This record gives sequence, structure tokens and C-alpha cells, in this order.
Amino acid sequence: MKGRSQGSKNKALHIWTSEEKEYLKQVTPGHHHTEILDCFNKKFGLNLSLGQIKGAIKRYNLNTGFTGQFNKGNIPFNKGLKGVGGWEPTQFKKGNTPKNYKPVGTERVNGDNYVDIKIADPHKWKGKHILIWEEHNGPVPKGYVVIFGDGNNRNFDINNLVLVSRQQLLIMNRYKLIQNDTDLTRTGVIIADVYSKISEIKSKTK
Repeated sequence: MKGRSQGSKNKALHIWTSEEKEYLKQVTPGHHHTEILDCFNKKFGLNLSLGQIKGAIKRYNLNTGFTGQFNKGNIPFNKGLKGVGGWEPTQFKKGNTPKNYKPVGTERVNGDNYVDIKIADPHKWKGKHILIWEEHNGPVPKGYVVIFGDGNNRNFDINNLVLVSRQQLLIMNRYKLIQNDTDLTRTGVIIADVYSKISEIKSKTK
């Protein structure tokens, strides 16, 4: 499992607005992470960590273009950017906002009793536990899901969120390996892998 970005452990979850995403997209190429962090925080009055900026750049498939070495002569990140705008996406115009409109960052409980957060207009929502896990680790890999280690879907502590494959989850549900204790559930993941390996060996010997 991927580790969390250094410095992000105690940071509150940040819901990225369309404007912030577009700004990040505009200024990432050709600039270092620390430069991006400094100017991003200044522009939006935030206090994001370096880990959160790196995570967002990775999550939105952006690229600084650097190999990790600083090249002499690079132009400072914020040169000429003060007051620059004009790339903000179309917003709801005043007077045209629907009465039931929910702003980005709004939380709701869905039909499965999980908490969702609105991440973009007009109607894009995502599980709060998934957003928190991705804030620390990057995108959830294809074929994987995030579960609550103690079975409590209101416990959003990052240490309670466990990444498992759909195959592991199938076995864990079958053998009731998801417990009310995160450490026991993590052990259940290992046991699920053992069951999977045994099944694989048996199928080869038939």
C-alpha cells in the first residue's frame, strides 16, 4: 500500500474547487513543487502542505517537467503571475442558481448510508472516505476499494481507511474478516490473500 505524503498526516481534507484545479493545471508545468505550493497558498489564502500539492499534481495527472534536479536559470514560479486570471471556469451566474443548488464541499448521506462530498458542479459527488484516502495516497488504483477498518463508516481517520482489492473484499465478506478493530481487519486482508493462494493452488492441481 502506498504511504501517505510526508507532512499531510495532520492536514484537514481539502476539497479542490474547479478554479483551484484549473490554476494548478496552468502553473504546474515548468515549476517546482515548493514554488507551486508557495504561490498556490498565497493566491487562495490557504495553508496546504507540500504533500497535498504533490498529491493533487499526481491525482490530476499533471507534470512539472522536472527530473528532480534544479536547472540554473529557471524563472521564478510567481514571476508575472500576480493578479493573473481569466482561466476560471464558467460559474453559476447570480440570479440563475437553482434553489436546490449545493456548493462544492457540501456533504450528504447517500442511499447506502455513506457520506459523500460534492467535488464539482453540476452534480459530481464522491465518497468522503475515498477523498480522504486519496488526499494522503493519490488515486485509488483500478480494481481496488477503500473500506473502514473498524466497520464504522463515520470514522474518517486516515489510519482507519484500508485499501483492498475487490477480490480481497469478496473473500473478506465471505469469511467475515472485516472486524470492529482496524488492526484485526488488516490481518483479515492477509488471511484473504492466504485463502486466495490456497484456492489458486487447488485449481492448478485438479
